[in-house]
Amino acid sequence: MSLSPADVQSFLATLLAGREAAPDLTLGDYLAAIPRLDSLADVPSGTPVLVRGDVDAKPGDAIGKGDIRLRSMVDTLKFGQERGWKQIIFGHIGRDPAGTLAKVAKRIGELLGCDVPLVTDWLDESTGTVADAVKAQIDAAAPGSVLVLDNTRRYDIERVLWKAKPADAATHAEPLAKLVNSFADKVAKVYVNEALSAGSLDTSSVVVPLGMEKVALGKYVASEFDGPMQQCLKTQLVVFSGLKIDKLDDLEAMIGRGTIQIVFAAGSLAMALRKAIGELDGAPVCIGVAEDPAHSDKPYYIPPARVEQAKAMVAEGREKGIEFVTPVDSVITDGSVVTELQADQQQFDIGPASSALYEKKIGDFLASHPNGGVAFHNGVFGMFEDPKFEAGTKNFIPQLKRLKDGGVQVYVGGGEGGKALEKYGQEDWVTHVFTAGGTVLNALGSEPVPYLVTLKAAAK
Repeated sequence: MSLSPADVQSFLATLLAGREAAPDLTLGDYLAAIPRLDSLADVPSGTPVLVRGDVDAKPGDAIGKGDIRLRSMVDTLKFGQERGWKQIIFGHIGRDPAGTLAKVAKRIGELLGCDVPLVTDWLDESTGTVADAVKAQIDAAAPGSVLVLDNTRRYDIERVLWKAKPADAATHAEPLAKLVNSFADKVAKVYVNEALSAGSLDTSSVVVPLGMEKVALGKYVASEFDGPMQQCLKTQLVVFSGLKIDKLDDLEAMIGRGTIQIVFAAGSLAMALRKAIGELDGAPVCIGVAEDPAHSDKPYYIPPARVEQAKAMVAEGREKGIEFVTPVDSVITDGSVVTELQADQQQFDIGPASSALYEKKIGDFLASHPNGGVAFHNGVFGMFEDPKFEAGTKNFIPQLKRLKDGGVQVYVGGGEGGKALEKYGQEDWVTHVFTAGGTVLNALGSEPVPYLVTLKAAAK
């Protein structure tokens, strides 16, 4: 059944409103409403199945290098091959519209032991619909075939919702309805999401499923949400860092669940918390250029409203017995260490005294939790790509092993946290490493995971 622009507009208004549209729904509510891959077991051989794949990867020269996301898709793809489905994988690579999935398609073929052709120029932008040649190629494919549609982000319509607001729903409804219906008519009517990291408002993830007759979560995505993600909801110790101050919203939501006992912070998050703690305790703190309105266009700038949010969070947290551990010294632009930032200085890493403090606090946590616990680590402590600013992160990664050795379940969000573990430690130092940092924060934080919102609606 075709979707009307009115159908799409109504859904977009809900999607773009985020948690405000359904404030009482939990992660569990979304997951309970979405079928799993086994629900498609009776889909006949020869049926086209559209797979939103975790294809944002840079495969190295051999299997096992740079392709962890691609390898996470294998069980789902083999499930489809065994049933003779014609699987059409699509997704993006990076943010550059000129990027291509040619190497990704080749690696998927190596992983599956079959030829996986790359389909280029698959969207007719003059009509806003899937090109007729794509349908012909799918029709001609043998049962069990796997194809890859090239980088979805090379087309503007994939990115139209990135900055959209609920009021923009009417503007986008008609072209998106046309695209969704063309996917259902020319590509597939069955959709599987096997892209844990696809947390952005990409059309392929959050609109295309609406036109499907059947949808499901892939094996890997379902196992991540049903397993380690559920454990993370019980987190008692959280390590939060990074440049994006909006992580404050995610931390606030996590604290609201009532399990967190101690917060280790670095990056912009720590700057906001440190400023807030100073104001609450009557000991004003300067956080350098991060509070200078002249830098308001920079990602590290922390608006006064965020400091007020942090003050409320710390005050409420202290009433619940939560401890907030923030840096006591900083590494600045020239690599030197200062105890207090001056107005014209910017923190690029935590200093050695902060590392020592964090190590002591980890020891205190272990001593008070002889029966173990749960810890969640997200982000890095500084601009660790530069050797001048890597010490904070490098010194802390062994603390994750220390926690695990002490009986604590340790979960690491993907992205930079995962890269830091790979660089300074070993994967077996922790309990589990996610392949998607942003999606994990959505799931644990303040906003619902966008593609789960869509899949729940499509499953009806």
